Amino acid sequence: MVGIELKGEGVGDLAGYSDVSIAFRVSRVLVPAPELGPLAFRESWAESARWKDYDAEPGCHPTSWPEQFDTSSWRVISAWRGSERVGGIALIQGASGIDMLEGREDLALIWDLRVSPELRGEGIGSALIRAAEHWAKSRACTELKVETQNINVEACGFYERSGFELRAVDPTAYPGLDEIQMLWYRKIG
Repeated sequence: MVGIELKGEGVGDLAGYSDVSIAFRVSRVLVPAPELGPLAFRESWAESARWKDYDAEPGCHPTSWPEQFDTSSWRVISAWRGSERVGGIALIQGASGIDMLEGREDLALIWDLRVSPELRGEGIGSALIRAAEHWAKSRACTELKVETQNINVEACGFYERSGFELRAVDPTAYPGLDEIQMLWYRKIG
């Protein structure tokens, strides 16, 4: 984390924000293990290794967010190393039209978290989570929430190590994709 600076901003530079790749290699997946409990999963090898880039999915690229949502209250915090953006987190709280907020004013949603692939595992994601928690706490939130998928084993492990608890899964959340939605929560404070 030497030389990393976090800067808060609005959504004015989503093109620059998206210069940090969100792509990841899918070589392992989490498969339901109902014999261990309703939210239990076990790790398995993927049928075929591949790269996944959610920014390439229709309507998912950060520059398309303002076309779909009122992003005026969204918060973006970016991680910089000198003049290079190396990570970022997009946060939402109190926005209407975002079902994942569950109508709760005390819930902050991590809409997106990304770290440059070559710098993953160096603490940038953890620093962004701490910044998100600080921002959410300043807005009287009591919990953070984030969505992952069972094909992103590294992200699931990261959130679990960061104190998030898996509370819900939905195998039908993504029609046409062979992915399971996983919803993680973490108490603030």
